[in-house]
Amino acid sequence: MIVCGIGAAAYLAVTGQAQSVDGLFLVLTALLVAVVFGLYVKYMIGRAMAENQAPKAQPAKAVAKEPSAKAAPVQG
Repeated sequence: MIVCGIGAAAYLAVTGQAQSVDGLFLVLTALLVAVVFGLYVKYMIGRAMAENQAPKAQPAKAVAKEPSAKAAPVQG
């Protein structure tokens, strides 16, 4: 779609149709389509790369505590 939009704009410019008001709007529309799909592709690639770089969740490991000295019962 990106290549089609740029190709259409180039075709309109080469054939001289872009010199009319209607042709100008066609060129702008074709370029807008190319830009929108380009941004979409950039966004999707960015999300895919971020998903691959995210660390995978690992189960928590139980930490063994050192046995502490028991306090003597209070006599009173």
